[in-house]
Amino acid sequence: MKAVDMVISELIDSRKSNATSAVSTTFHPEEPATLESSGLSEATVDSLIGKYLLSVHSSQGRQIARSIHLPFSIIEKRLTGLKTRRLVMSTNVSAFGDFTFQLTDEGHRQAKQWLDACSYVGPAPVPLEQYVESVAAQSIRNDSVSRESIARAFQSLSVDASLFSRIGPAIRTGAGLFLYGQPGNGKTSIAERIARSFSSTIWIPHALIVSDCIIKVYDPAYHQPVETAKTQSVLRETSDLRWLRIERPTVIAGGELTMDSLEIRHDPSTNISESPLQLKANGGVLVIDDFGRQRISPADLLNRWIVPLDRKYDLLTLFTGNRFAVPFDLLAVFSTNIEPKDLVDEAFLRRIPYKISVDDPTEEEFRKIFRSVAESHGFKFCEHAVKQLIKQHYQLAERSFRRCHPRDLLAQLTAYIDFHDLERELRGDWLSHVAQDYFLS
Repeated sequence: MKAVDMVISELIDSRKSNATSAVSTTFHPEEPATLESSGLSEATVDSLIGKYLLSVHSSQGRQIARSIHLPFSIIEKRLTGLKTRRLVMSTNVSAFGDFTFQLTDEGHRQAKQWLDACSYVGPAPVPLEQYVESVAAQSIRNDSVSRESIARAFQSLSVDASLFSRIGPAIRTGAGLFLYGQPGNGKTSIAERIARSFSSTIWIPHALIVSDCIIKVYDPAYHQPVETAKTQSVLRETSDLRWLRIERPTVIAGGELTMDSLEIRHDPSTNISESPLQLKANGGVLVIDDFGRQRISPADLLNRWIVPLDRKYDLLTLFTGNRFAVPFDLLAVFSTNIEPKDLVDEAFLRRIPYKISVDDPTEEEFRKIFRSVAESHGFKFCEHAVKQLIKQHYQLAERSFRRCHPRDLLAQLTAYIDFHDLERELRGDWLSHVAQDYFLS
């Protein structure tokens, strides 16, 4: 296995030489034939077996293998070794020559020690070196993104041709971008749809092991598996089940973002670590929403990321104090209501090559958005009612249009109609009534 620093160096070099390539490198985690090819030690696998048996009391060998996500051939040899050490015993021969295993008294004592050292029970982890190689093979910058795929991803949004022509190249290059402009014009919605532009899926491990520390990677809040049960059964014959195939992830962090979210979070009571947001976003999109309004200053956040954005790798620290490098392979999107030049200095702006302003819609575009949203809410569009709304609450009030207004106003109109048990109708006086409650004087 290649050293981590060497693999990351090769990853960076390959990006420089293939920056414009639209061909994605295929990656498929093959089922390990031996313990050595899994990259795990005997001690790591033995502890997973012991902790699993401690939690279930007894289990057949093949069920242990399924729970730990390693081939039965590997688990069978480790069970034999544990029997030799008098830590497990076998009973009840079952189908296919399998046995039911349970811990001995000495096995219980040993398993509790393993549990005290680290309470992780689940899919066996993947060594860091294998993870680094997987990121290199599945780089977001090697994905083939066409104009058509980007258009499909944005088809439910109102994005004018000028804005689309600026967003498209930024997505295609996989470079970072700022989306800035007034609130309510869809910056977050645009950022959320960027990941949908990428056609390919990626493989991620359930967990990593680094210097004997287990770090959880898979997070159902951000990672969407793509296999059905039928597909999983087909892949089971050839795939390393420690890996999961997912849609390219979109990780969104808003005002709640702290510096701790960007570091490995260790639970001292379980000795299990959780990967930071940027590692969970590898191979996909990381959106910093409402940038500039976090509890941490923009300068602190940018200082933390200026090296990863430039060199495409990040340095993380284990609870033991050991530091290690991981790829920083993602499309970083900063969404803000503040002008980027008022937030960051020129050195950082150079590392985010695209700065795209999401402007207010024109009156014509506003009418189109209103018609589309009205029809999706079950209203028959009424030009007169919208004209009355625009005159009274925009022109006379000298108020700017926002793309979110049709959605918000029609949601309040629906609530008004439902409360008063009225017919679903787009009437100017009803629309004006809810607009008075929506807008500040």
